[in-house]
Amino acid sequence: MTADPALLANPLASQPPRQTTGEGGAFGRTGFAWAIFEWARNPYYILIVIYIFAPYFARDIIGADLLASGALDDLPPGDALAAANAQGQATIASVTKWAGFIAALTAPVLGAALDRGGRLKPILALFLGAIAVCSALLWFAMPGGEGLPVPAIMALLVVAYVGYTYSEVTHNAMLSVSGEPRRLAMISGLGLGLGNLAATLIFLAIAVLFVLPAAIAWPFAAPQFGIDLTTFEHARLAGPICAVWLVLFSIPFFTRARDPGVPGASWMRAFREGARSVARTLREAARYRELMRFLIARMFYADAMAALLALGAVYVALFLGWNFLEMLCYAIFASACAFGGGIFGGWLEGKVGVKRALALEILAMVGVGLLQLSITRESLFLGLVDNVVVWDGLVFRTLSDLVYLGLISVIAVTATASISSSRTMLVTLAPPGRSGEFFGLYAIAGTITVWMGPLLVEQFTLWSGDQRIGMTSIHLLFAIGFLVLLAVRMPTHAE
Repeated sequence: MTADPALLANPLASQPPRQTTGEGGAFGRTGFAWAIFEWARNPYYILIVIYIFAPYFARDIIGADLLASGALDDLPPGDALAAANAQGQATIASVTKWAGFIAALTAPVLGAALDRGGRLKPILALFLGAIAVCSALLWFAMPGGEGLPVPAIMALLVVAYVGYTYSEVTHNAMLSVSGEPRRLAMISGLGLGLGNLAATLIFLAIAVLFVLPAAIAWPFAAPQFGIDLTTFEHARLAGPICAVWLVLFSIPFFTRARDPGVPGASWMRAFREGARSVARTLREAARYRELMRFLIARMFYADAMAALLALGAVYVALFLGWNFLEMLCYAIFASACAFGGGIFGGWLEGKVGVKRALALEILAMVGVGLLQLSITRESLFLGLVDNVVVWDGLVFRTLSDLVYLGLISVIAVTATASISSSRTMLVTLAPPGRSGEFFGLYAIAGTITVWMGPLLVEQFTLWSGDQRIGMTSIHLLFAIGFLVLLAVRMPTHAE
């Protein structure tokens, strides 16, 4: 028997064709199942990477241990605290930088393999398992040298962050079959909205069960379940909570979401073919000029956005001196706004087109981000307005605190909307049947975020000893990404 020349040219040709489109909308069976995955997974990023664990690790472990070591005893108290805070911010930036290096080198091949391999759900379950285990172990991250050593904590954060990136690539590769093409923007936006809503509910539970009882003996006389705030158990508990939440609420996704993979396909062959395909795609980038241009734009603006989100909470905890209750209120407020941001992104795309929507979202983040950096504990807007005490309450007592909090709402809405718009733009520009591969390249554009933006912040912070200068550096990446995005030409049907 003579082998089929087409099969020799393409060993995967004997496999049944993959489905590249789906049916229904955001509240259809498969669309809602795809979206609810982010309800399960995104709280890890929001609680651990952004709002609760990262600031705790930077201030109460890295910063506090540095002060306790006596290495800064020759400095005035204020300068010593600033130096400890700068080191804490730089350490968090270093963690995300190394996670980004790993993911950036491997995510494109993974994405290309997902287009060629077997069922995606078992692979996704492995990534989620890694996130859940690492997250649960963060309970043992204690200050003062107790529990896990600092390198082990950093390793857990790196592994979980890489697993999170891989899970994002895999989940995004399933977006095209989750619903009708014209409804993918709303499905994507709903997922982001649900993820932020889930985080908001967890934040509220932490506040009601632990933080408020310790602060004002309300609504309970003492923190529930024996949680001890003096040993930071309320911050460490975020890890196990996210692990349980992830496992429990992933069940609807695994039982109902549509899997575009081909049963029985060889993953070894898929990874080999995927690596070749990525190399071929990069060599033939001119064939996908607009798509590659968009990915280059995202490489820069997503670098800046991820650094802004991942380090923003660390910045306010250290630079503005917000306590845990204020950070919790900040997280609840920002997550609630971000829930609306996911829906807003889909709506704005429908009104002005995906490219214009994305450009407006980036501009808003840049303008408001720079305005935030003009606020200090002493003044607002580069010294034009003196800071004053507005009220004698539990949280956000000064004008600086309240204005900064108000500006956070714009960042939360536009950052979430830009994530939704970016995914829709990728699906719009990618060739049919190759969304996984290009979502892998999309991930490399985003995971460069995890090292380029934090690397700038780390180096500028250490060089200057000033957190504001460190954070200002990421706006260079926003500017480059925005200018490249303007040069992308969209298909006529997507204008």
